[in-house]
Amino acid sequence: MSDELLAQVGAAVAAGGLAALLLARPRWARLAGLGAWVIGLALFLPFLLPSGHVALLAAAGLAAIALAAGLAFVFLRWPWSLAFLALAAAPARIPVTVGDASANLLVPLYAVVAGAAGMLAWRLLKSERPAPELGLLSWPLALLVGWIGLSLAWTDDLRAGAITLFFFVFPFGLLAVALARLPWSPRALTGLFGLLCAMALVFAAIGGWQWATRDVFWNPKVIVSNSYAPFYRVNSVFWDPSIYGRFLVVAILAALVLILFQALRDDRLALGLGVFLLAVWVGLFISFSQSSFAALVAGIVLAVALAWRWRALAAVGLVAAVMIPIGMAAPQLENVRDSLFGSSQSRIDRATGNRSQLIGNGLRIAADHPVAGVGVGGFKQAYAERLGVRRAPSSVSHNTPLTVAAENGVVGLVLFVWLLVAATLTCFRGALAGITVAARTRLIAGVALGAILVHSLFYNAFFEDPMTWGLFALAALAAGRTGEDAA
Repeated sequence: MSDELLAQVGAAVAAGGLAALLLARPRWARLAGLGAWVIGLALFLPFLLPSGHVALLAAAGLAAIALAAGLAFVFLRWPWSLAFLALAAAPARIPVTVGDASANLLVPLYAVVAGAAGMLAWRLLKSERPAPELGLLSWPLALLVGWIGLSLAWTDDLRAGAITLFFFVFPFGLLAVALARLPWSPRALTGLFGLLCAMALVFAAIGGWQWATRDVFWNPKVIVSNSYAPFYRVNSVFWDPSIYGRFLVVAILAALVLILFQALRDDRLALGLGVFLLAVWVGLFISFSQSSFAALVAGIVLAVALAWRWRALAAVGLVAAVMIPIGMAAPQLENVRDSLFGSSQSRIDRATGNRSQLIGNGLRIAADHPVAGVGVGGFKQAYAERLGVRRAPSSVSHNTPLTVAAENGVVGLVLFVWLLVAATLTCFRGALAGITVAARTRLIAGVALGAILVHSLFYNAFFEDPMTWGLFALAALAAGRTGEDAA
């Protein structure tokens, strides 16, 4: 059997295993699902790993197993350490080189996922717990993951599809299941929020240092573009300024929801969170990430509308009056102003950084493959074939809903919309009836997920962001908590 066929079989097996973990109730079925998830991922290895270097890869594998066992013990002893370590590891992309192959991988987070798998296996062996933990999200998520996994069988780019599944969808899906099983703890949630704020402050401070010293890490593309642009973008410890900006947006919105639904009754807490918002907003501004600012404005509007309802109209007007002039004054948006108000042709295309053309061609690809799409990871190759070029631009797929439609067809798009509806109900249904810890957790998750969705309209990373899956899990964890459990 060829390595390519092994990867396609592995995708189907792992997708089926993850779906069983999401949906099944009997303990034996869930254990079988976890086993299928492990076997399916193992079948990817001959295709994804570079040839040769057997001794190095074997040593790395043994070290990974030992680390996973140690982390599983830690998670069994202190369950909420899983959430804390997952959040701490989420931004950390480590450059990995084996032979001629190199990539920036979320290595620390993959170690956390491996430990979570070990913890989950032990828990399932020792006790049975009602499933599905993800509530309303379980069915659309299971079906969507299953359909995406199956689509590797007909993808136009097997390697890109395998990378998406192996490094993002499958590990983050299992992480969501493990997080949703955590015991309810308002104290732990408070600590998790504190860690998020502390990380945001540190990252913003690093971004400020980069802006002051004109020294950017990691990304040579950003370094080169800063040499020619009239403004200076920073990325802090992240690979891309937009990923950095998105993380800060989530932290800002979490603090804003807390201010609107709790801190207004505590002057000291409100003042402290206000200072935090200002400091992190400065770090966000110097990222010059248009997609992050769009996500922030959308999140602010949603949070204020939830808190103030009819009075939100005035607040939205105030946000627009402040944010739009500041945003339009940013040097990066000079081309947008010139394109919108100048006399040149193709104004919309220029104003959107050529993205309207990308979206138009993406819609044509989706129309040409309406039912099943071109397969996971196949958008870029299909785009190149449509234009008759050898390679499409690396940034060709900017929009998550469009990518889902093109790669997974109308079936995938319907499942994606179902997932969004389920997430909306999980986060907001009944959350305003009584503002408890559980309600605030759901509101924070919902507002942050809405911002990430808006961000994904300009930067295709909805499923590639571990924060998305973590927020799914926290929303589901809080959704079933009522009465004393929610306090």
